[in-house]
Amino acid sequence: MQKNMLAGLGLVALLGTPAAAADLSYPPPVAAYAPAPVFTWTGFYIGANAGYGFGEADFSGDIDGFIGGLQAGYNWQGAGSPLVLGVETDFQYADVSSSVFSLDYFGTVRARVGYAFDQFLVYGTGGFAYGAGSYELLGLTNDRNHFGWTVGAGAEYALGNNWSVKGEYLYLDMGEETYATFTGPRDVGLTSNVIRAGVNYRF
Repeated sequence: MQKNMLAGLGLVALLGTPAAAADLSYPPPVAAYAPAPVFTWTGFYIGANAGYGFGEADFSGDIDGFIGGLQAGYNWQGAGSPLVLGVETDFQYADVSSSVFSLDYFGTVRARVGYAFDQFLVYGTGGFAYGAGSYELLGLTNDRNHFGWTVGAGAEYALGNNWSVKGEYLYLDMGEETYATFTGPRDVGLTSNVIRAGVNYRF
């Protein structure tokens, strides 16, 4: 009887060997590959900036000083394309002045056209510019609104999916306005250069 039991166990072992070998022949399951999400510049954003402005105002000499403000815009980037199109508006406090003239604030509404290297974007920009100037001579002060155009370029780097930092240069031609003075009216043409750095939160 003992011999029969041993023979039976041996038979079971022999029958189980191919099944075990078959189990060992298959590799363990591999997790499905999930590609990394592709970065895109598409979306709305808001941000803040600060910098330096310098230029010229007729009958006033050189003007320069601090600027700071807010910006908002929208970017669009096609799937798989490095081309980025956008629109941006900004409003700036300004203390860009000489002894007689001061640019008190300005703003722009601009198109942007850029080329993206993944999270790094270089772009050109241009559009409409407006602002307010003050002219003071011998105690007589008057204010005028200026309207003109702007063109510039910049670069922006995305720190992640939401935050980005940028540097930008703008040239502004704010047109010419007539200011009253004790020596008669003066047609003051205004141009300015703006160098600024900023941060954006992208939605």
